[in-house]
Amino acid sequence: MAPTLLSSATVPRRGALRRLSLRRLAAWVMAAATNRNGASAFVFGFAMLHTLFWTVILINLKAAQDVHMDVAEAFAWGQKFQLGYGKHPPLAGWIAGLWFDMFPVADWATYLLAMTTLSIGLVISWLIAIRVVDYRRAFFVVVMLAIYPIFNFKGFKFNPDLLQLVALPLLVLAYLNAFEKRSALSGLWLGLAAALALMTKYWVLTMIGAVGLAALIHPDRLKFLRSPAPWVAIAAAVVAMIPHLLWLKEVDFAPLVYAGDVYGNRTRAESAMLVLGYVEHNLGLLVLPVVLAGVALVGTGLVRGPKVALARIWSRGANAGVNLTQALNVWIILIVVAVGPPLGGLILSVYMKTDWGISLFFLTPLALVAIPRLRVPGVALFRITAIWLVLTLATLAAAPTIALYGMTDSANAAFSYGARSQLARELTGIWHNRFFSRWSVVAGTTEIGEPMTFYSPDHPAPLTPGEIWSSGLTSLEEAKRLGFIGICDTTDNRLPECEAWMAENAKDAEQVAVTTQRFFKGHPGPATTWKIYIEPPAK
Repeated sequence: MAPTLLSSATVPRRGALRRLSLRRLAAWVMAAATNRNGASAFVFGFAMLHTLFWTVILINLKAAQDVHMDVAEAFAWGQKFQLGYGKHPPLAGWIAGLWFDMFPVADWATYLLAMTTLSIGLVISWLIAIRVVDYRRAFFVVVMLAIYPIFNFKGFKFNPDLLQLVALPLLVLAYLNAFEKRSALSGLWLGLAAALALMTKYWVLTMIGAVGLAALIHPDRLKFLRSPAPWVAIAAAVVAMIPHLLWLKEVDFAPLVYAGDVYGNRTRAESAMLVLGYVEHNLGLLVLPVVLAGVALVGTGLVRGPKVALARIWSRGANAGVNLTQALNVWIILIVVAVGPPLGGLILSVYMKTDWGISLFFLTPLALVAIPRLRVPGVALFRITAIWLVLTLATLAAAPTIALYGMTDSANAAFSYGARSQLARELTGIWHNRFFSRWSVVAGTTEIGEPMTFYSPDHPAPLTPGEIWSSGLTSLEEAKRLGFIGICDTTDNRLPECEAWMAENAKDAEQVAVTTQRFFKGHPGPATTWKIYIEPPAK
């Protein structure tokens, strides 16, 4: 039998096969994200993949640096479980302590902790979203958040600010649940979520206030307020906070003193400039996910026919994919947290840190996607996931080059690239050679003391000279009894204050100078000279 010859018209073209494969992949993403029985596993798998990719990226991106002082500080807190740590409530320290009981004290473990925290926030945000929008829109929200810089390269340091991206979504989720069910049990969960958030950072009062205003402003407020839920929530939160409140009184409200000392007493002009920087910074971070979400929604149709493309994603009429009752709660909460803090900063003349916005805007993608007129085509899920993957892989490939460029071109190289890990190892050896015992206490600023705690195998407790909001991990009396190493950074403008404290409290100390310098891929980092004071243990 003669072989059958196929004409060129019957042979599938490579481009057609590619389009067919992409359609199948897009259909699979759509089916997996919207299947009520399997969507949770799909979202969890996406979050785990995000954790894996970005942990590897951060390991490479930060390879020329030591861990951030906030990360080292959380580690130091975790060495001694307390009800508070001078500056902040204790939850970040507790989590860091538990984490490093399971993982080695290494840079990569801190990045894994940060990305695990953020990915948990992604999953909780999805649980919020499915109470407000359909499963299609909910997954779209999750990927928007994964593109939001706060949930990737800006989220490299585990600290109370980052931990709020778990605590605050939990609070909002508990509120939406209580608003819907209006039961005593749902109120209990809301109260416990509020207490958990407060144990992260007092800044969460902004979100708690926003939730409270949403409950008071919402058209269905009487149904909620007449139920046991809000009153049980208030009672549960107060009871859960009693141990911490007693600790606050015991330490003379040190965290509040810290906040007043560091962030208060600004002039109106200074406050206005700081608020402007806060607004610009946080709006700038939101631009990327919003613009790329728009690209995913319209695809190439915007080039071929803008009016037709926009008409497909924006139309009137009922939208069964949006729960307007819960969407209204989300819109109110977001408006309050977007407007309230800047206004408060202006009125109270406080120092508005840009990082304070890290935790507040996780509801922005949901608030936008919940607009009833917006239509989300199924293919948009594939497009935005593809955008996330391309950006992630591109960053992964570029990370080593970015790390090298940062070290060689940074204007703040001495601070960011100083070899504190090297100093910690050297000082540990010096102490062991002199006293044949564990190095127990390090005295220095937060920027140098906490890294010593993290990097030294002895993990000495940090003592910060002159701080009235002491972490409680050690004391001057204990430092003098056990002996300590004091460190003054010769590049720090606080050097005179450091030297004066050492002269008063380390009179018998041996003084040495140690110079450290990091080398990365054959390139030298900044050389830093440290003034070292070795105070021997009391006899």
